[in-house]
Amino acid sequence: MWAFSATGTRWLGAVGSLAVAVGGWTAGTLPARGGAGLWEPRGSLPTVAGAVLAYLGLTLLLAAWWRYGRLLAAGEAPGTRRTLGTLAAWTAPLLLAPPLHSADVYSYIAQGAMVLEGHDVYGAGPSVLGPGDLGADAAASVGGHWTDTPAPYGPVFLVLAQAVVRLTGGAVVPAVLGMRLLALGAVALIAWAVTAAGRAAADGRAAERADESVGDHGSGALWLAVLNPLLLIHVVGGLHNDGLMIGLMLGGVVLATRGRWVLGSVLVGLAMMIKSPAAVALLFVGATMARGHGARGLLKGLVLPGLTAAGVAAAATLAAGTGFGWLRTQSVAGTIHTALSVTSDLGLGLGMLVADDPEPVKGAVQKLGLAAALAVIAVLARRAWQGRTDPVRGLGISLLALVALSPMVQPWYLLWGTAVVAAVAWHSRLGQFLAVLSAALTYETQPSGHTPAYGFVLAGAVLALGLLWMRREPWPAAPGPEPATPVPTGVPERRTA
Repeated sequence: MWAFSATGTRWLGAVGSLAVAVGGWTAGTLPARGGAGLWEPRGSLPTVAGAVLAYLGLTLLLAAWWRYGRLLAAGEAPGTRRTLGTLAAWTAPLLLAPPLHSADVYSYIAQGAMVLEGHDVYGAGPSVLGPGDLGADAAASVGGHWTDTPAPYGPVFLVLAQAVVRLTGGAVVPAVLGMRLLALGAVALIAWAVTAAGRAAADGRAAERADESVGDHGSGALWLAVLNPLLLIHVVGGLHNDGLMIGLMLGGVVLATRGRWVLGSVLVGLAMMIKSPAAVALLFVGATMARGHGARGLLKGLVLPGLTAAGVAAAATLAAGTGFGWLRTQSVAGTIHTALSVTSDLGLGLGMLVADDPEPVKGAVQKLGLAAALAVIAVLARRAWQGRTDPVRGLGISLLALVALSPMVQPWYLLWGTAVVAAVAWHSRLGQFLAVLSAALTYETQPSGHTPAYGFVLAGAVLALGLLWMRREPWPAAPGPEPATPVPTGVPERRTA
């Protein structure tokens, strides 16, 4: 049937995306003030109707995405250019929608305004903005505990937020749309990076599998990384700055695999100044440049990318004028309990069983989880240096381990590792599982940004169905040994006995 073809799924997904956007006009994360008559509460009945429409649209979008992925897995979907056309069709309806599934963008705008108003963004939260200050309407729309929370973001992102506020005067609707332009730039950067990394991966396997084309691999990488409804909803719709971090970080690693480690380290340094987890990529940039150079090369790989990124961070901080307070606010998010954090849930439950005050036990379990994640990252970086693991794949799995063991986990954090894994291993058991998990987590939050109990029920049902599908229709792993990214020209391969 036409509806199940690649062209049919494109338009089915576009209809779903449009329904999500239209529903969001009454059921989205609307501002408390400053909606300019456009993004305003319309009463309980329109809100419920909008939420129902948005959920139906989300289901259509997921169904279209799922079908497109199955066509790609069967080799029946079009190439990279047509897939990018599908991305445009699914993205366009979301461009003028209010914020969806999260109120974080109001924090971004308020923090940019705080810099312009002379407040210490790393010492106070958006609540310091008075009624007559820039960004006051955005500050009034910041959700709950974030009102008094200092910014956990780096100065590069604050400069971007500051520029948006300056250009829009801090008015909520124009500022949100300005932040959405940044989100679109992030999506474009991710699309470039996964396509470039996917092309290298396909070239590396060409001798083993003659029927696998570069275009097919590029389409699959784009499907899991940027056509992913979890990314569309939370980066384009919800405007999370994670998309910008992912694009810069992955772009830096791709450049490093091409022998341009200095520029790659610069991009990773900029990604760190959006959100700090991007620092994990420095290990894999170093592993790429050190491979084949013995102990001396390993020392350079451990030191030089880090020094380059540190120089970028220092220069960005001085240029932004926000100070180095970001060094002390990186752990503020970890103080907020989220139900998706396994270590927080386990620590809280254990603490309630063995102590009157569960917080010390919870903190200890969280620290053990982070230590375990660091151990996994170290092992994968070592394997990448030895040429036993593709550095891009190793980075993706490392980020997934970090998220799984983090003291605070949000649904869109899954995108950190998923986009990276998609670049080189979308058509693998891991890629298939990440697709299932992405589909499930898309249902976890309401368009309003709240996390209802039924959100976890819906997510659990989708996860169960997806795992059943994986068991019945498993994707085959890539043939032969896992390909490592080729050593850049002029770098000798590491020989083994």
